[in-house]
Amino acid sequence: MDAFEIIGGKSLSGSIVPQGAKNEALQVICATLLTADTVRLSNIPDIRDVNLLIELLGDIGSEIHNPEKGVYTFRANHINLAYLQTEEYKSIASKLRGSVMLLGPMLARFKKAYIPKPGGDKIGRRRIDTHLIGFENLGAKFIFNASESTYTLDASNMKGCYMLLDEASVTGTANIVMAASMTPGTTTIYNAACEPYLQQLCRMLVSMGANIRGIGSNLLVIDGVDKLKGTEHRLLADMIEVGSFIGLAAMTHSDLTIENAQVEHLGRIPDVFRKLGIKMDIVNDNIHVPAQDHYEIQTFIDGSILTIADAPWPGFTPDLLSVALVVATQARGSVLIHQKMFESRLFFVDRLIEMGAQIILCDPHRAAVVGLDHSAKLRSIEMSSPDIRAGVSLLIAALSADGTSIIRNINQIDRGYQQIDKRLQKLGAQIQRI
Repeated sequence: MDAFEIIGGKSLSGSIVPQGAKNEALQVICATLLTADTVRLSNIPDIRDVNLLIELLGDIGSEIHNPEKGVYTFRANHINLAYLQTEEYKSIASKLRGSVMLLGPMLARFKKAYIPKPGGDKIGRRRIDTHLIGFENLGAKFIFNASESTYTLDASNMKGCYMLLDEASVTGTANIVMAASMTPGTTTIYNAACEPYLQQLCRMLVSMGANIRGIGSNLLVIDGVDKLKGTEHRLLADMIEVGSFIGLAAMTHSDLTIENAQVEHLGRIPDVFRKLGIKMDIVNDNIHVPAQDHYEIQTFIDGSILTIADAPWPGFTPDLLSVALVVATQARGSVLIHQKMFESRLFFVDRLIEMGAQIILCDPHRAAVVGLDHSAKLRSIEMSSPDIRAGVSLLIAALSADGTSIIRNINQIDRGYQQIDKRLQKLGAQIQRI
C-alpha cells in the first residue's frame, strides 16, 4: 500500500486551484440516472471515490465518455436492473458511501432500488434513517436484510407529501429531492439541507425539467414531473480543499494564492480561519494568504476561550474541523474544538499529541488545544491516515514538522484529494509517494 514520505519544516509559495467539489460530484453523478438523455458534467475531480462511482454507473449500464480532463458524459438509457442483485455490485457499492444516493434516482425512475449498507470513512455511526424515512413518507416500502446488510426498496405507490426531516442531512435531502422530482404530486421538505452542493443539485435538476422551489432555503417544494431531460452542468470548487489550503499556508509560514475559490459559496469558512488569526486577502474569486510568523486565536467578547463547532449550513462544515484543529496547534492562544456530528472523528489527535501538540481530548466530541505559537515545531513521526479529512490534516501537520514523516493508508487521502502530492510539489513541498 502506498505511503507519503514528507520532509517538513519548509515554507511553500505559489498558486493552487482547488479541484471540483467531491460532495457535489457524488450527488450529480447519481442524478444522471434520472434521465435516458445525455448529461454532461464538467470540473469532475479525479479522485478515488468519484472514479469508483463512475465505474459503478458504467457497470449498471450507463454509457459514459470522458472526452477531456474533468469532463464526463452520461447516458443512462440501458440500465441493467438485474446487475443490482449481483455480488459484484454489492461488493463495489458497499465500499462507497456515495452509493447511497443511487436510491433516490432509482426509485424515481425505475420504482425499485437495492443497495448494500454503504461504506466510507470510519468516523463513527453514519445512519441513513433520514433517507429511508423520507422515502417511506413518499410511500416507498423497504426491507432490511440484516444477515446480508442490504436494503431493498419498492416505490410503486409513491406520491408527494409534506415531511419534516429529523436532521438537515445533505445526502438525505439530496436523495429525497431526486426521488420526489418524478413522484406524482407536491412534496414539501422542511428542515432541508441548503449547502451549496445541494443547491447545485437542485439547479441541475431544474435545468433537466424538474419543478423545485425554495432553493437555498431549508424549505423545498417539489412538484413531480413525468420525465426529465439531459443537461450540462459545471461543479463548484471544493470548499473543503479551499479551507485545507488556508490551513496549510498558516501552518507552514507560506505565501499561497488559492485561485478560483468561488468565495461566495464558502459560507463561514474564511471567518472561522480569521478567528484563528489567519490573515487573508480576497480579490474577486482568489484568496491570498500571506506568510505569517505568528497567528493569534481570538477570544469571545467577554474574554473567554473561543469555541469552534460544526453546524448545518451556513454554519462551519464538519469536514474542516480537523484542519482547524491542526492549525490551532501552532497558533498563539487556546481554543475548544467541538465536533458534534461524528463521535470518532477527533481520535486522530493521538498522532498530533505524539508529534508534540498540546491537546486534551475531553471526550469523543471535544478537544481543547493550547497553541505552541511556533515556539516549538511539531516532531516528525510515522502514522496512518484514518479518514479523508484527518488524513489531510495529518499531512498538513507533517509538512510543518521538523524531519521526515511517513503517512500510511493514503488511499484515504486519495479518496478526496486529487493528486495532492504532485500539486503540493509544485508549491515547493518535499513530498513523495513511496
